[in-house]
Amino acid sequence: MKLRRLTLAALTLALLGGGYAAYRYFADPADSTAYKFAAIERGPITASVSATGTLSPVVSVQVSSQISGQIREILVDYNSAVKAGQLLAQLAPETYEHRVRQAEADLEAARATVSVQQAELYRAKVNLMDAERDYTRKKTLVDKNFISPAELDKAQTLLEAARAQQRVVEAQGRNSEALVKQRSAQLGQAQVDLGRTEIRAPADGIVIKRSVEPGQTVAASLQAPEMFVIARNLADMRVETAIDEADVGRLKTGQEATFTVDAFPGKRFKGTVTQVRKSALVVSNVVSYTVIIDAANPDLILLPGMTANVRITTAHKDSVLKIANAALRFRPPSDEKSAPAARQPGSGGGGGSGMGKGGNRAGTSGKLWMLGKDGKPTLIEVKTGINDGTQTELLDGDLAEGREFIVGTAAAEKPKLATPRMF
Repeated sequence: MKLRRLTLAALTLALLGGGYAAYRYFADPADSTAYKFAAIERGPITASVSATGTLSPVVSVQVSSQISGQIREILVDYNSAVKAGQLLAQLAPETYEHRVRQAEADLEAARATVSVQQAELYRAKVNLMDAERDYTRKKTLVDKNFISPAELDKAQTLLEAARAQQRVVEAQGRNSEALVKQRSAQLGQAQVDLGRTEIRAPADGIVIKRSVEPGQTVAASLQAPEMFVIARNLADMRVETAIDEADVGRLKTGQEATFTVDAFPGKRFKGTVTQVRKSALVVSNVVSYTVIIDAANPDLILLPGMTANVRITTAHKDSVLKIANAALRFRPPSDEKSAPAARQPGSGGGGGSGMGKGGNRAGTSGKLWMLGKDGKPTLIEVKTGINDGTQTELLDGDLAEGREFIVGTAAAEKPKLATPRMF
């Protein structure tokens, strides 16, 4: 009986121990939650906007042909340094030379016509003077009754005809002079077209593109064909980058920018925002705006067409209180259940990292949670400033450097189930 009682007691203790261990393992008491913390720091913070863009010369000139023809000779190649007026290419000039000769012949014919009209005008003037003398003579004879009035009427008719003939010849002379001017203009146009067979550089620079080859025919009918592209000065470059509509409101001319290129991954280049274009670009329902950044290239290592990873500084402060963005995103489990659509930082409710690349929307409200005396999270309302994507500026509130706030939870370590000893 004694052994039986001991066995029952041992089994009872084993069952009680197992039940208590199972309770400790599966139960979820409020004080078992473990939290992660981040402290308020003091230091500099920089808000920025990041994007990618393409490098291009500040000024590039497209050289085209205004006339059609076959390319006879090309005198420059890629990377050739050229001066304004330098001959770049030569089109076959024979067609335009013949047009010049034809225009010259037409001009000479028009000038000969003018000479003929001048002679006709002189003849008309002589005939008019003869008619005037005859009319005067017959008028005197009629006054003395030596001839009949009919002779005077005939003389007057001849006088009016001579005057009309003179006016006709004068008009023909003016028409011939106008024809000379027209032929002269045609000759000038033919000479201009002949001169355009020589493709010359419009400005000093470097040839960065050549689109034609000798023997190729260019047709300048509806659109001038591109032959060369000349960069006026590769020591000055610009970056054209597309900025999302959510960030373009924070950009202004004069802001500093830095960028890197894949060709020189360890080198950072500096630039300045010179233009924020107001024309929107819509690609796949995404609205963006073109921002121009000018940068110096004294070593000529930046080349047109390179992809630039740009970072534009929109705000900077040297010594501010700041905290990790995770602290502003944190919500206790009970708060998340009561407000499933809690505002994210950067959208007006919590500060910084919701803006991704860093923002400067100062004065928005945020929520921080600290551990209270009862071991439960306590809410503190704060005002947030700019953020750099990882940390957010704290403007006011119950804040002090070094004070810790909750950034997340860590699962509490559950006790291991103890296997009861069997007696």
